[in-house]
Amino acid sequence: MTINWSRLLLNRRKERVIKQRILTAAVALPLLILLVVFANPLIFTLFLTVVLLLALLEFNRMGLAEDHLLEQRFAAVAGAAALPLLHFQQIALLFPLYSFILLLLGSFFLFRLPDISAVPNKLGWLCLGLVYLPFLLGQLVLLRPLQDGRGWIFLALLVVMACDTFAYFVGSKIGKRKLYPAVSPNKSIEGGIGGLVGSVLAVFIAGATFLPQIGWIDGLLIGLLLGCVGQLGDLFESLLKRACNVKDSGTIIPGHGGILDRLDSLLFAFPIVYLLAKYCYGC
Repeated sequence: MTINWSRLLLNRRKERVIKQRILTAAVALPLLILLVVFANPLIFTLFLTVVLLLALLEFNRMGLAEDHLLEQRFAAVAGAAALPLLHFQQIALLFPLYSFILLLLGSFFLFRLPDISAVPNKLGWLCLGLVYLPFLLGQLVLLRPLQDGRGWIFLALLVVMACDTFAYFVGSKIGKRKLYPAVSPNKSIEGGIGGLVGSVLAVFIAGATFLPQIGWIDGLLIGLLLGCVGQLGDLFESLLKRACNVKDSGTIIPGHGGILDRLDSLLFAFPIVYLLAKYCYGC
């Protein structure tokens, strides 16, 4: 009997990754739950600010590698300052903040001149991070103080985790047709459908436990909507990683890669959840 050593090694590698993910989740999830439930809005915002800072550093390093480290760090620190402004309801100060960031970044590139032809790509990458991450993650700062804000945060987390889990296991077992091979070769249409099923079930669970205002029809629609946007967020981050020729955005989370690898789906889901809570359910 011929042993397929490459397949055997691949299966063992997958098993190790799954074990790492389970161990990481066993530690991180209880801490996250305690933070959402018991931390006051200011502590919650400070935690998100640290997460945003790490995510921006990852994002900038992913696109610029070791080039322009001063610009990378400045953009990350300045971008992370957006969340405290949101917490203290100083939204009008975001315009001066971003004007200041752009003026300094432009000056950095002007007087620390790299290859001129590379300036639009490098400066554009830093500017993309300043919109992509603070604006989307900042929705949580706005969501947390709302009535039932904690519940809606848990809804987003539960839906995305269920979507990822169902998509992974359904895709691994029966996935045949590629979903979007140019961006993410391992994802399948069957896995995507499994993710939508998991998302709907997660909303039904939330509606039956901590968000009773969500009925069955609403739950179905919300589950499908969040399942779709979550998977779009995952694909978008895969697109960015593929453009940068990296497998993971970082290595900070064992078994999961970087901060961005865990936030990708959530970043697209948070704005939808905030709009639902604020304007559809009057929180």
